[in-house]
This record gives sequence, structure tokens and C-alpha cells, in this order.
Amino acid sequence: MTYDSQNIFAKILRGELPCKKVYEDDHALAFYDIDPQTPVHVLVIPKGAYVSFDDFSERASEAEIAGWIRAVGKVARDLGLPAPGYRVIANCGADAHQEVAHLHMHLFAGTDLGRMIKPREKREG
Repeated sequence: MTYDSQNIFAKILRGELPCKKVYEDDHALAFYDIDPQTPVHVLVIPKGAYVSFDDFSERASEAEIAGWIRAVGKVARDLGLPAPGYRVIANCGADAHQEVAHLHMHLFAGTDLGRMIKPREKREG
């Protein structure tokens, strides 16, 4: 997957599209998802042009990596999510149903999120 500078998150970063901003610093931007899947659904994106987590971990500087990861934690704390609990997910690639080819972390909270993956069926025998 190659980076498309016309993706929706790139346009948000350039100020061409609005967002309901939660947090911003030199390395990251966090905003509410326009189609929330849970009562709290925030996206945290790095400001660099990275397609996925593997792309980011390979090419980003140490400052970008630390800055983005710290931003995810700060947003969760600022929203009061650690005590009740929250889920952090980054979908990477087609099989994970990544919809925008710009690395982004979802923060889901505000309800019982249930199990992430169904338990495996017990084998007989």
C-alpha cells in the first residue's frame, strides 16, 4: 500500500477538512471519529505520511514514534479513560479492514467493549 497524499487524514492535517480536535502537538493530531462505533471513539494520527504501523515503525524517527505513542496515552488520560477502561486498535492492511491509508489509532471507550476475539471452540479428544 502506498501513501496517498489526498487521503482524508492528510486533508485534515493540511486544514482542508474540519475535525473535532481533541489534542494536537508537533507529532500527532487526535480527533473524534465522524462515525463513532462506541460512545467515545477518537482517532490519533501521526503528522507524518505513514501508511501503517509497520511503515511507521520502520521509517519514523525516534521522536515521531515517542511523540505519537505518548499522544495516544495523553488523549486517553485527558478523556478519563484509564479507570473504566478502553481499547486501542490500529488496523493495518486489507485483511484488517484498514479504510484510510494513513496510520491511525482508534481509542474506543464509554461502554463494555466485550471480548475482542471470540474464544476458540474447545477441541474434543
